[in-house]
Amino acid sequence: MAGGYSNRFWPVTRESRPKQFIYLSSTKRSLVRAAYERCLGVVPPENILLITLERFKDYVFQNIPELPEENLLLEPYGRKTAPCIVYATYAILKRDPEAVIAMIPADQIIYDGDCYRKTLGEALNYAATRHILLTLGVVPTRPDPNYGYIQVYGGQAARDSDQPVQVKTFTEKPDPDIAQVFCDSGEFFWNTGVFAWQASVIKEECERYIPEITSLFAGWDGALGTPAEKVFLERAYTGCSKQSIDYGVMEKTEIAWVYPSRFGWSDIDSWENLYASYPEKDENGNFTNTTRPYFSDNKGCLFIADDTKKMLAVKGLENYLVLDTPDVLLICPRDDQQYRDFTGDIALPGYEDIR
Repeated sequence: MAGGYSNRFWPVTRESRPKQFIYLSSTKRSLVRAAYERCLGVVPPENILLITLERFKDYVFQNIPELPEENLLLEPYGRKTAPCIVYATYAILKRDPEAVIAMIPADQIIYDGDCYRKTLGEALNYAATRHILLTLGVVPTRPDPNYGYIQVYGGQAARDSDQPVQVKTFTEKPDPDIAQVFCDSGEFFWNTGVFAWQASVIKEECERYIPEITSLFAGWDGALGTPAEKVFLERAYTGCSKQSIDYGVMEKTEIAWVYPSRFGWSDIDSWENLYASYPEKDENGNFTNTTRPYFSDNKGCLFIADDTKKMLAVKGLENYLVLDTPDVLLICPRDDQQYRDFTGDIALPGYEDIR
């Protein structure tokens, strides 16, 4: 799933270029490219489908030129993950009614690719023989209020058993105090948003819990994969509300389970979160995606440049963001609230050319 976009990484990201298509590390791979490569070895390349917004099509093939065009599903409008998953599920069922699916967000960082592939393969095998909706969960390492939390039946013993366990509750982005309580209780996983399920099972649960969306796709079996698909999707998505699969289905279904995962995971949704997630900092806590940094007396800074080969010379900053793009240079404290306050006015008239 690579269709989301936000302005939380402006000016490196823009409305026309979301974070999954940019280079935020020194690996020289975009987030979407890294997500694609992590799937290799779990499923054959011909079974990897990518769903994104129609206006991002060119970015997809710039990042994954080997992706078969028929494996690219294009949404006309962004409507969050529930319509995205409904469309993808119907498209896959049209190809294979017996399919088992892993739904994977493109904008995540995984620290142990081998462990991730092993876990994902095991989760697919587990879901293939059970009438469940399976989500991969990781044990929280800090009380992060920017993540979703999953409480499981059986308490801490069940969470630490490394065995799949049934979901008790979902909580999306609690306040910091509640996040601390969740971490202290030992009963919660972070919700990675990586799912595994049989296509027929997620179809059934979507049609049960979000009929206001699935009903708009009536006739999918005759339209998808044909010349009528584009017009069909325009009509369906025009009527779709913006809704996440977590809110629409996972919080309501009685067959949600968690597969414990140990591969190391971060969901990247802010500069502060990005800074905390990367292990590639120097001895003074500075991180950069450039190959020619020249730093002196800097501490705790995040330096990101569009041109990763450009020499970046900075002295005397502490806990700052330095973001260099061809048309914008942003320098501000490395604090999410100050960043949001500082960049908020970009949404006002007069800045349309740089959004």
